[in-house]
Amino acid sequence: MTCLELTIARMLIYFSSYVLAVAFGHAVVRHVILTRYPTTQAGGLKGAGAAIGCLERFLALTFVLVGQYEALAVIVAAKSIARFEELKCREFAEYYLIGTLSSILLAMLIGIFTSWLLSLL
Repeated sequence: MTCLELTIARMLIYFSSYVLAVAFGHAVVRHVILTRYPTTQAGGLKGAGAAIGCLERFLALTFVLVGQYEALAVIVAAKSIARFEELKCREFAEYYLIGTLSSILLAMLIGIFTSWLLSLL
């Protein structure tokens, strides 16, 4: 492979990883939350949860790809601070943890797989 082909291949792998983490990840986490753990609570800005989840997976994937696994705690901490009062309700806390942890886990797995693919080049 030429240097240009290698660069293009790496860029396609990175791009595909982010699309998987953000778009596919949204569908997976939404499916897990809505089909397995439906909630009756509504509140907040419409679509804000989805946007936060997409940003969360984007950041988590970036942290994994740059080898900063410890920084994943920043995501959980920031979300926990923002939702501190709501986390006192056990039902919401469980719902929050299932969504956050499944989202971060998916991004981590995609990041690990991406790192492995890139190591093959």
